[in-house]
Amino acid sequence: MTHDRIDLPITINAYANPFEMANDDIINPDHLDQDRLRDLPHIMVDEYDPEPGSEFGFIVERPGFCHPRGWCQKLMVLFLMCLLGFGSYFCFDTPGALQDDIKSIMGVTTYQFASLYSWYSWPNVVLPIFGGYLIDRVLGLRIGAAFFAFVLILGQGCFALGSFADSFLLMEVGRFIFGIGGESLAVAQNTYATTWFSGDMLNTVFGLQLSVARLGSTACFQVTGYLYNFLWNTFFGQWNDNQILGTTLLVTALTCVMSFLASLIRLADIKQFPLQFWIICFICVAYYVAIFPFVSLGQVFYIQKFDFSTEAANTINGLIYLISCFASPVFGAVIDRFGLNVFFVNAAVVATLLGHILLGFTTLNPYVGVGIIGVAYSMLASSLWPQITYVIPEHQRATAFGLMQAVQNAGLATITLLAGLIVDSFGYLWLEVFFMGCLCIALFGGIALWVVDARGNGILNMTRQERLIFFLKREHEPIFDDQSLLQEDLEWLES
Repeated sequence: MTHDRIDLPITINAYANPFEMANDDIINPDHLDQDRLRDLPHIMVDEYDPEPGSEFGFIVERPGFCHPRGWCQKLMVLFLMCLLGFGSYFCFDTPGALQDDIKSIMGVTTYQFASLYSWYSWPNVVLPIFGGYLIDRVLGLRIGAAFFAFVLILGQGCFALGSFADSFLLMEVGRFIFGIGGESLAVAQNTYATTWFSGDMLNTVFGLQLSVARLGSTACFQVTGYLYNFLWNTFFGQWNDNQILGTTLLVTALTCVMSFLASLIRLADIKQFPLQFWIICFICVAYYVAIFPFVSLGQVFYIQKFDFSTEAANTINGLIYLISCFASPVFGAVIDRFGLNVFFVNAAVVATLLGHILLGFTTLNPYVGVGIIGVAYSMLASSLWPQITYVIPEHQRATAFGLMQAVQNAGLATITLLAGLIVDSFGYLWLEVFFMGCLCIALFGGIALWVVDARGNGILNMTRQERLIFFLKREHEPIFDDQSLLQEDLEWLES
């Protein structure tokens, strides 16, 4: 965060909508207090500072990387807003993607099939107005979005249940319930957009929301048919047609669950998360994509390169997790005793990189490389995740851990597919090169975390003794200057 001093009167540009002034109007400091000036999208007052010889002066903050008004936070908000509507539009078009199958399995005419869309629309002749009132006056934006996203899940679940029960009437009821949530959720999504974005950015944001919504519809038509055919080819003879159709519809409901989870994230908490948290998330993704996808695809690697049998390949492939069962508590105790979390994170990344180098470029017994990776994996898990507690307040930690898990799984879902593509196209050697690249990125993140932490209070890489002193001083400010009392309390804490 950088600070600049601005002397008033100053010229406010078109972004100064809160003041309802025309462009280039001049602020009269007598008519403007600090709270109103804080509403400006592009500057925030830190303190009023009338310096000698200056008529008026304000110290202002320029939005930094992780400031609540900075682009990092707004991009996160935009992503969640788009995710909020993705599931709704995906499931809205599931009847169209399975039109022939629904008509033949449920034994309905085209007119009856078309009613599935009508039952979605009828409640929305009135309900969006009522939904908007609920969001504004009763539930609030966040709870309202979560409520309507949950209604979507109920509706799609009832729609799928109708197929299992061979009841087209129940499917129509499901579409009616789905309609109750769908358009009202769009109201919440648009309200989020106007709350977080203004000026000439608002049109772009609405365009992006529409783009992602139509991406959901396109994905529905591309994916749902393949999913139905896959289930039909896999379970034909074991399941009847209604069960296959119902399972397909039930799986598509997971996209509504994704929208519901997006609505639960409290943006007011996320925008307060410091830069250290986002770097920790970055390290988490870059590191774990070199562990879990490697284990998932490892069996054939050991068979091809080291001529292992299937049983032996399975044994060594599970060794990483077996080692972590015993090593993780040990490293947890060691780090509790000595501290230095960031150091252990970087050491774990370097050790894992060494293990992959041994497996990819040498013919050394693979148990050596896998053993190193297993120990390093345990070290990182014991040192990375606890750092959240040092940078996030207690009342926000559940959100932080949930967000970190979500980011990790998003990375794993993407990288696992990419890893399979690399193996199919280039072989396992290039897969190892890819994993090494990911670990180098994780190491870069670890170094960045070290630097950012050192420029702050340094708590993430403190020793245990330094951390005790830090917390003691923070909790007992009155004894800050009394070193004898401080030492007595430290000795008590040590014992």
